[in-house]
Amino acid sequence: MCTRYFSIILIVFTTLLFQNTYAQTIALNSLNLAIGQKAEFAVQKEARIEVIKKMTLRALSPTNQYQANKLLYEEYQKFRIDSAVIYATRNINIAQQLNRGDLLVESKLQLTNLYSSSDRYLEAKDLLNSINRVTLSGQNLIDFYQSQIQLYEHYNSGTYTQTNRNRIKSYRDSLLKILPRSSTAYDINLSQQYINSDSFKAADDLLKPMLLTKGKSLADYAMASYLLGSSYQSQNKPDSAIRYYALSAIVDVQNAIKDNASMQALALACYQTGDINHAYIFTQSAIQDAIFSNVKFRTAYMSELYTIINSAYQKKEEKGKSELKFYLSLISILSGFLIITVIYLYKQMKKISGIKEELDETGKQLSALNKEISEKNVHLNDINGELSEANKVKETYIAQFFDLCSTYINKLEDYRKLLNKKAQDKQLEDLFRMLRSTQMIHNEADELYKIFDNIFLSLYPNFVCEFNSLLMPEEKIIVKASEFLNTELRIYALIRLGITDSVKIASFLRYSLSTIYNYRTAARNKAAVSRDTFESQVMKIGSIDFQP
Repeated sequence: MCTRYFSIILIVFTTLLFQNTYAQTIALNSLNLAIGQKAEFAVQKEARIEVIKKMTLRALSPTNQYQANKLLYEEYQKFRIDSAVIYATRNINIAQQLNRGDLLVESKLQLTNLYSSSDRYLEAKDLLNSINRVTLSGQNLIDFYQSQIQLYEHYNSGTYTQTNRNRIKSYRDSLLKILPRSSTAYDINLSQQYINSDSFKAADDLLKPMLLTKGKSLADYAMASYLLGSSYQSQNKPDSAIRYYALSAIVDVQNAIKDNASMQALALACYQTGDINHAYIFTQSAIQDAIFSNVKFRTAYMSELYTIINSAYQKKEEKGKSELKFYLSLISILSGFLIITVIYLYKQMKKISGIKEELDETGKQLSALNKEISEKNVHLNDINGELSEANKVKETYIAQFFDLCSTYINKLEDYRKLLNKKAQDKQLEDLFRMLRSTQMIHNEADELYKIFDNIFLSLYPNFVCEFNSLLMPEEKIIVKASEFLNTELRIYALIRLGITDSVKIASFLRYSLSTIYNYRTAARNKAAVSRDTFESQVMKIGSIDFQP
């Protein structure tokens, strides 16, 4: 449970932190833009003043001249104090001419405010002393207390004393007693009293609603923002202080207010938080305004602050330059390493590319070799098949050969015994008849062919059918019922067994060589396949490669 609450608090805190940081960033960016347009705002201010000056020229009566001078005083009061002094002084003369005590007090209090801003404290004090407070009432009494407070605030900024602080508090207490409680001036002065007494929450609660309505004027909004900044600065909340100081400074810059406290307070707050860049920018702007408006106490204060901030800014710039040089050197070194690495990688890639090409070539060679090996394996299988077949034929014929040899030896022995018996019995006529007769040779030859046919057909039982498939349909050979093979088939049976020499075939079959040639030629002429490949096809009969 505790972990859950802690997580919720952390999320809320983080959200508020980022919101505050975001708001501060927006305020500072807006102020930077406004500072960039200061010259334009000043031109607009001068244009308004020129319009009022033309009104002054048209004012014939002293009263109208007084009102025109008062307007010029108000325009110049926070813009050019020297010019404001001229018009306040003129109004004192006009009030004396008119014998208007209320106008004389009003113009004297205006001049007092200008003197206190111009570091002419004694003259300001003399003017205030020349006014009988007992005779004052209404707005003049309010302005009197405001002038007293302003005099000691300005004086206290250069020479701080507890006595002056007490005087400020006393005059503000008196002011609060006569100000309408519903007025913005009352809220502003009361919030100042709260801030001076460290009652920051009360001050914040009083000032924040003023920002929602912006009070009765932009000046009140700027003052409320400035006081909120001061409250947060006293509470050691620099981020919030910078945000509200910036909001106040924006209004001052846009209204060409040169005598302002928000810009210098903002510069100091940024310096204290380590934001030297903004501190330098805002200090320059503040000191330019102070010099332009001739506000002595602000010029003195900002000159001192500018020296400190400028020194810090220069150190930061030097540090930045040193860091920049270091990083440039580091980048140069890294760039060198990068170039070397790129060159190395390029060379390695070229090597790899060469290796890939070699591997591709080797792969092609291996593929060709594999194909060749496959073809060789097929050829070897064919040869093995032929050898296996040849071995089978040899084994069969060897066995038959020994059996046949044994039979013929027995037959020769029997024939010898018969001839010997004929000779012993002196049957010479029968003996000569038997010697002259070739019947025995013909009988034995026929018997040999029958044995050959029987053995061959046992090895190649489909020989006759497959041989006929190589011939044209009308030329197919039909074997008699009493025969296994005829002479033509027997010739090609010998060829199937590998005996292709016509001389050997003729000797085995006891035919002339020309007869064998004639048989072979006649068979090729009857072939359904090519005459040139006919005998090679015959030699494949009985194997898996045979294709009629």
